[in-house]
Amino acid sequence: MPIPTPEEKLRMIKMEPATPEEIAAMEKLSPGDYEIGFQRTNDIVDEALEVFQRSSRSNMGISGDVMLAIFTANGDLVNSAAGTYLHAIIQPIIIKYILKHYSKNPGIKDGDIWFANDPLYGGIHNPDMVCIIPVFHNGKLIAWTGAASHLTETGAIEPGGMPVSARSRFEEGLGLPPVKIGENHELREDWMEVFMTYGIRAPQMMITDLKARATAADRVRTRLLELADREGTDFVIGLLRKMLEVAREGARKRLSSWPDGKFRCMTFADSVGVQRGLVRNAALTLEKKGDKIIYDFTGTSPENHSSYHAHVQSVVGHVANYIYSYVFYDLPISSATFDPIEFRIPQGTLLNPDPKAASSNAVMICTGVMSASANVWAKMMFCTQDWEKAVASSSNAGNAMVIAGLSQWGLPFSDMIAYSINTEGQGGRPTMKGMNAFGFPWCPFGRAPNVELMENEFPLLIPLSQHWKDSCGHGKHRGGVGTAQIWVAHQAPQVFFMAIADNSKVQTPQGLFGGYAPCTVPGIGIRNADLLKKLQEGTECDLDVTKVLTERWIEGQWEVEFFGRSVRAYNEGDVMAFGFSAGGAGYGDPLEADPDSVGEDVINQIISNEAARDIYKVVFDEKTQKVNYEETERLREAEREARKARGKPYAEFVKEWERLKPNPEILHAYGSWPNAEPVAPIMRM
Repeated sequence: MPIPTPEEKLRMIKMEPATPEEIAAMEKLSPGDYEIGFQRTNDIVDEALEVFQRSSRSNMGISGDVMLAIFTANGDLVNSAAGTYLHAIIQPIIIKYILKHYSKNPGIKDGDIWFANDPLYGGIHNPDMVCIIPVFHNGKLIAWTGAASHLTETGAIEPGGMPVSARSRFEEGLGLPPVKIGENHELREDWMEVFMTYGIRAPQMMITDLKARATAADRVRTRLLELADREGTDFVIGLLRKMLEVAREGARKRLSSWPDGKFRCMTFADSVGVQRGLVRNAALTLEKKGDKIIYDFTGTSPENHSSYHAHVQSVVGHVANYIYSYVFYDLPISSATFDPIEFRIPQGTLLNPDPKAASSNAVMICTGVMSASANVWAKMMFCTQDWEKAVASSSNAGNAMVIAGLSQWGLPFSDMIAYSINTEGQGGRPTMKGMNAFGFPWCPFGRAPNVELMENEFPLLIPLSQHWKDSCGHGKHRGGVGTAQIWVAHQAPQVFFMAIADNSKVQTPQGLFGGYAPCTVPGIGIRNADLLKKLQEGTECDLDVTKVLTERWIEGQWEVEFFGRSVRAYNEGDVMAFGFSAGGAGYGDPLEADPDSVGEDVINQIISNEAARDIYKVVFDEKTQKVNYEETERLREAEREARKARGKPYAEFVKEWERLKPNPEILHAYGSWPNAEPVAPIMRM
């Protein structure tokens, strides 16, 4: 069967026209049926989401990187519970592919269980795996259900499912198009053996999470059949279509209330895979016309030899992450709310590469998509009645750390640890600071796992877990700070470690309306560390992460490098990593921050006194715990005057700026300077 083209996938995300049967079924709904039925679907997917998380085995599944959804018989997304919004909006591609190509052979039957994880056929990246189940009532296909989650093992060339050293899709492990893996409501044993093979580093996690997906999707199917038994087949068909129509109307009405125009943001990253260098990971122009939006990514850097690529539907999924969090947060998670949005994503770029390109780290290159989305939507909404939704970008770092090997229980494992990614900082807000350690921008409802649970599950000792001081983007309303942990290899002779990241030199998120970007994130480990020895002997240790870093009282061979690291081994007692999660971007000029609020952050160890004085120009006496208002105003006025002195006419600034060019050595993946156009063909074998 043909692989769907980018244009076909973007078209499949759109709603199908209402059929005569759907229109007739809608007309039969009585007053109140829609409201009650809509809430019933919410209850159904919420229940299944709880079943899903409780049934999962992987750290990501338990922590909430999951999604449950209901689709019409034609494959349109109607409602969802998340977890993560990433998967929901794009799964219609998989269902519509099955309907188009497999209706006759192998056929679609009651009791089928379908699986897919290949991004060429509609997924985010191959670690994101989905089970799809058709819903038949009295022999008639009336709906589909889907359950998706991120699994950190695919049998790739590196553990963890997101190999930073992969150069083509042939090195990324399991990548299946839509296939039927179960019949008569049972998973097939031959397919279980296939999954065992590709999950060999963590077979129990692979199989358990697969069964969790099937179980959760089947729970939705069961509840929909109960609803159909009670209210009738036409009720369910009419309700699902009515939900789509109401959601589309709500989305268009909201968009119509905002000003027309073009709003731009250009974001950058400092690496692709294991190669360091500057890339333009999103050149975004958001064009608003009436009740429609056009997302135009013309000018994004060209594709390269790394795994830092995203196929077009993955871009749409990352847009959904932002939109459902801040723009359509009160509308159904459905195909209908995306009906007014079009996408222009030029082929040959990082966001629309050749089919052979590696894309397991799609979520890393799409940091630019999410960060740029926050800025362009905020600029559009700021002058409207929805100005309070104009929030600065969350950290969107996604610094993913993977450990693998044999656990202290003698079991093979390979997992991404959810704590650091699920405790990133939120961006500053129009009237208040961003939330500290708010969560995971890819998975807004994700949960940070309990530290003791992590230590019980994995060969880890975590002696400190705290907010990471000064990790926020500063501003009138600062972003929330992230967190810091120390991971020590413990109770196993050796643990393998790798990290996926792109923000040790340049941060992708940009501050909003004068706010600052968050801090960059270093990669730090300590071999032959004496930390365990000191703790065992009862040596007094100051476990404030700032003191650990500045005083280096842990003796050993310190490694300070780029945060992203390919797989390497650490011996028991080694500090494998400082588990940093970044903070959110700042909102507004730091000189406008309330001095007392800044002083409160110093007291609470959220920002340092040095940051208060140097950035906010707030003089805070730590002995008296009070702000010196007169000295603060003097410093702020001096800084305003210094800014004026540094200023220059715009034409003069542009003339100087256009003469600047980075060192050519860091432009190997950027494309031509400054327009980021392809400079050489990419050959993949």
